[in-house]
Amino acid sequence: MPQQRIVFTEEFCQPELLFPFTCCHSMQDIRVGMLTIREKWERMMGLPSVDKRQNNYKDSECHVDFDQIKAGDSWWLLHGNILPTPDLCKVIKSLQNGDGLFDKNGSALAYRVSKKQVISAHKVKMHRSITFNEEIRSIVYPWDIVQFNAWALQEDFKLLTSGRKSAPVPRGTRVSGGGKLFIEKGATLHFATINTQDGPVYIDKKATLMEGAMLRGSLYIGEGACVKMGARIYGATTIGPYCTVGGEIKNSVLQGYSNKAHDGYLGDAVIGQWCNLGAGTTNSNIKNNGALVKVWTLQGEKEVGQKCGMMMGDYSQTAINTSINTGTVIGVGCNVIGRGLTPAYIPCFSWGQEGVERYQLSKLLASIRRWKELKGQLLSDYEEKIIKTVYKKF
Repeated sequence: MPQQRIVFTEEFCQPELLFPFTCCHSMQDIRVGMLTIREKWERMMGLPSVDKRQNNYKDSECHVDFDQIKAGDSWWLLHGNILPTPDLCKVIKSLQNGDGLFDKNGSALAYRVSKKQVISAHKVKMHRSITFNEEIRSIVYPWDIVQFNAWALQEDFKLLTSGRKSAPVPRGTRVSGGGKLFIEKGATLHFATINTQDGPVYIDKKATLMEGAMLRGSLYIGEGACVKMGARIYGATTIGPYCTVGGEIKNSVLQGYSNKAHDGYLGDAVIGQWCNLGAGTTNSNIKNNGALVKVWTLQGEKEVGQKCGMMMGDYSQTAINTSINTGTVIGVGCNVIGRGLTPAYIPCFSWGQEGVERYQLSKLLASIRRWKELKGQLLSDYEEKIIKTVYKKF
């Protein structure tokens, strides 16, 4: 049967600028708001998605080339870092085969192709260009994840709750603010306090809010996540699936399966998958003199604004009482140990703060397997291949 589907591509998106979050994942699998970019597009377009083969280490047997399209098929080619809106999706769905959609600056947003438009495995031809004049939000640098999170939480809340009814608020849970609260069936709340004055709060299935947890929107508590007793969480914050959190958190995104289970402050930060912050770990999100924060990138330092916490890559962890400097970038697979404030950049697979020692690959993989087992998961062959390749690359 003819297929209609989304095909994501990172071509021309410079995924390296999103280091360290694109080392082990594609841009479309980054979580912003409640859903990943892929999940947003699939829901809004009502279509399944696959990824374009990029001829790099992230390719798998599930990736596709253009010449695999069959007669009668239609593919919508989308950049993996663009955040969808209802208006944008409406225009994209109206495209005909051979149409290309561009923003007002002439940058490509989407193409719709059939077998007739395919020239080769990596090349297609267009017949007509259409301009989309409304605002486009795209994730270019790591701090964009935080800066767009409040907006994304609002949009995802509307998307996920449209036409649906929340589970009842459990007895003993206090809700104030007059805003929107949605509790999925199967979530467990024990005498929590929730304020929706500044934005919606969404509690996903299998999530647990322990006694005394205090939440302010906009906020997402993901599937299977646990908010420990007395935790203080401010908006705009995303607690991804199966994360465990405690202490104080503000305006941060935990991608999934990571832990900040104890006291300490996390603010204006992005934490990758399978990370663990030791008890007392605290990050600075504003300089003592109020100056603009400069963040390390592969292109050199960039001024971000007055507030920016840490950007931590997948599979990294900190020792107890670690003090993380303003705007610190921590690579993949790091074990951050040391006295005083961290340097502004900690390279991938560092053991310690200065990267003097390199984490032994066999020990890192053993550690990752143990952390995954604690959450009932296994390290897949594909994930291990990615980690080994990134280890060689960085």
